[in-house]
Amino acid sequence: MLLLQGFIGFMFAIGSVGSLVGVILYQNILKDHSFRSLLFSSQLLLSLAGMLDLILVLRLNLKMGIPDYYFAVIDEGVSKMINRIKWMPLLVLSSKLCPTGIEGTFYALLMSIDNIGSLTGSWVGGLLLHLLRITRTEFKNLWAAILIRNIMRLLPLALLFLVPRSDPNSTLLPSDLLNEADDDEAQRVENVELTSLPANRDSCNDKSLHDCENREGLDGERDDDEASLLANRS
Repeated sequence: MLLLQGFIGFMFAIGSVGSLVGVILYQNILKDHSFRSLLFSSQLLLSLAGMLDLILVLRLNLKMGIPDYYFAVIDEGVSKMINRIKWMPLLVLSSKLCPTGIEGTFYALLMSIDNIGSLTGSWVGGLLLHLLRITRTEFKNLWAAILIRNIMRLLPLALLFLVPRSDPNSTLLPSDLLNEADDDEAQRVENVELTSLPANRDSCNDKSLHDCENREGLDGERDDDEASLLANRS
């Protein structure tokens, strides 16, 4: 199967559309479901969607009458959509668990963990391809690599007990931590001081009374000069 560069770009564009569809589905249909049930369903669907690659490698799609090009586009769109549906509740859960004042640090930590996971997955995948002797020209055992990948996608389901059963509308942080954050915000507002420049002699204190008199004298002289200039012009 030979895929041209233009078709690969089109396939990635369809994948982006699939991601957008995943966001719309989550916003309109899935946002009120609990974190645990949504992550369980999306991770299970992601493992099942990986089997589409196995169908493509074994050329079963041709037996079903679907050309490789169309099947590759369908595979990319479905995979990206499920990935986005799985990612959205994780972002919402992270926003619920993030204390006030460290949002940037918390998001950077989340992205760092995601990047570490991606790099680790790439290394493990490369090692698996090496053990199965899969190269650019040898794809005999590629089906086994795809099958192992899809099975390993089920491993995160064993850690779902760490995810709360609550829905996105509930509060996850302790009430005392939320009250402490509100008190800190109120304290910062109270510490804001507004200052104004002295508008007249009454606003000057005893130490700056002499300075105020000098400024008023300079202002009077400036007004006299402007009046004299106007008189000369007329």
